[in-house]
Amino acid sequence: MFTPASSLTALRRTAVAGVLATVLFSTSCAPAEDRTAEAPGVGGQERELTFEGGGYEVSASFRLPEDASGTVPGALIISGSGPTDRDGNSRLRPEANTNWNLSRVLAGTGVASLRYDKYGSAADFEPPESDEPVDPRIFDEQVVAAYEQLIAQPEVDPRRVLVVGHSEGALYALRVHELIGERYPSPALVLAAPPGNRYLDLIDRQVTEQVRVAEALQQIEEEEAVRLLSDVRTARAMIRAGRSVTDADIPQGDVLGLYSPANTDFLAFMDSFDPVELAEDLPPGTPVLVLWGEDDAQVSREDVDRLMTGLDDAERVDIADTDHIFRYYADQPGAAVLDAERPFAEELSPALEEFVGEAW
Repeated sequence: MFTPASSLTALRRTAVAGVLATVLFSTSCAPAEDRTAEAPGVGGQERELTFEGGGYEVSASFRLPEDASGTVPGALIISGSGPTDRDGNSRLRPEANTNWNLSRVLAGTGVASLRYDKYGSAADFEPPESDEPVDPRIFDEQVVAAYEQLIAQPEVDPRRVLVVGHSEGALYALRVHELIGERYPSPALVLAAPPGNRYLDLIDRQVTEQVRVAEALQQIEEEEAVRLLSDVRTARAMIRAGRSVTDADIPQGDVLGLYSPANTDFLAFMDSFDPVELAEDLPPGTPVLVLWGEDDAQVSREDVDRLMTGLDDAERVDIADTDHIFRYYADQPGAAVLDAERPFAEELSPALEEFVGEAW
């Protein structure tokens, strides 16, 4: 789920071996016959956009509801972690289509939307030759550029804007009022599968769960499990102290790959934000909708519960039998396992429609 993105070249060569690989990315499933689920919402009208953001050209898709007349509300959709493209897909989860599905559901509720290829995610992206870490502020700058593109569309009412942040994208959504400044009205927020704890604490929990499972399945020995978890906590402490993880006695690969010097700037930057504090600092009266799938293996109920302590007036909708990307999930023999086969949660449509109807 949470993938350091400060160096795309490093990300591509990093070997987070064995069980650690499953912490950051969802499990790939075996091929099966084509049972592609029906797309949610409506297609509407879609056009391609390009703009500059963070010093790079950004490609995006703008979806307009069918038969839209006059101006309509607009939504900026921000992807989750790692090199995740405008549709919510990555190399290791190419059929998630989280953002694409959200844009269709929004179109069905009368909301236009813009989704964009985050730095490093476009199909034609060419990594820089340098191994220097990418400045994490690039991602902030792309959010601002995408927001400005959204409200610049003639069909969008700039007074009725919401920002939809999925997973890590929720951390950007919680900060968007600061990023755009006072030039624009503060938007409403939809936080989908949002983290509730600091970045490195969440990674620690995910690693711990995966290591313990692997140990229980006898995929790794107890001694190796203890070493991995010790290394993770050492790396977290080093980053929070502003020190290089390479100064610690951590073997090459494994944990050191995840907490490599190329990723340290991004990890430290994201870990500096406590989601609860961000929530408490939202402008008074900001409409907020929190969405969470009850079978989410990346963000736990406790994570969302903690976030809600900073959101006094937010609405929360928990959706049964759905995972981190809001597709129905059943842990039983014969159930669909591929992302493309599992329907997108139909509960999202009424939740978003009600929220949009009351947000302004």
